[in-house]
Amino acid sequence: MNNISLVIEHLRGKIAKLGGNPDRETLSIVPTINDGKLFYKLIENQDSENSQYWTMFKFIENTTTHEKADSEELAFEGGKMIGKFQNMLSDLVSESHGNITYENRECIIKDVLPGFHNIKFRFEQFDQAIERNIVNRLEEVKDEIGIVENYRKEMIDFWELVESNKIPLRITHNDTKLSNILFDTETNKACCLIDLDTVMCSTVLNDFGDAIRSYCNTSTEDDPNTQNIHLKMDIFESFTNGYLSEGYKFLTDIEIEYLAFSAKYITFEQALRFLTDYINGDTYYKTTYPQHNLIRTRAQLALLHSIQMNFQSMNEKVLDHHQHHKTHHNRD
Repeated sequence: MNNISLVIEHLRGKIAKLGGNPDRETLSIVPTINDGKLFYKLIENQDSENSQYWTMFKFIENTTTHEKADSEELAFEGGKMIGKFQNMLSDLVSESHGNITYENRECIIKDVLPGFHNIKFRFEQFDQAIERNIVNRLEEVKDEIGIVENYRKEMIDFWELVESNKIPLRITHNDTKLSNILFDTETNKACCLIDLDTVMCSTVLNDFGDAIRSYCNTSTEDDPNTQNIHLKMDIFESFTNGYLSEGYKFLTDIEIEYLAFSAKYITFEQALRFLTDYINGDTYYKTTYPQHNLIRTRAQLALLHSIQMNFQSMNEKVLDHHQHHKTHHNRD
């Protein structure tokens, strides 16, 4: 809860300073009545170690959510909201601790999901799964393993840019699917980013890449027909345009350089996680049929292939929109 509280307090101050409405543009925690805590611990019984933790937020009226980015307008608004969120938080740590480094990334915001998006950690899990082969599935997935191995060096090289602080760390949301944004019911403009329990210090590229993975897929995460799966370039461009309308204010050159790559990285990581779980016997992700995680793996690899095929165009769109917003700002 400390992460959430710190982020909300900072956002409320920034929104108020910009003349906005903090009660509508970010969350408001409702403390407990008796002791003013930010959460309530529900103990099932005195003999049980199982407890439930509850947090209450004020209801934001006249808002709705969307499950899919089925229009360019929604994609633009989603990108703009994520960029604005990151921009407003870009100075939270630096105000008291200077720049965030990989070594001091928990100086204020705690790492609630250790190893999250760390591809070296994910490869360690993958390699262990192959070595154990506890349910004898390696022969079935040899093609998928081959694809993964072809990407190993490229993905590790990227993460080492993060570890060496060449790609800066910032405060990030880490679950940027469209349904985590509240939209005004009258204007359909994005007004509030919710579900802040995964807020941590990471690279903003992870937020961008995860949004592209979820916004821009022509099909579902577990479509067994990979011919249905492609990257929606119109949605990619609209999201990127919205994101960079805020992102140009704080992103560095190397972050711009790797923005499109982040879609490859996050999609690959998700494929790797599904494949690792399948080799391990489906111990992490909930499945509804025996090959579910394998189908998920293949779907992510199909999306990754489509991203690869569109990669040059994606980079061009990033550079074009970044230059447009910088030029427009300088003229103003």
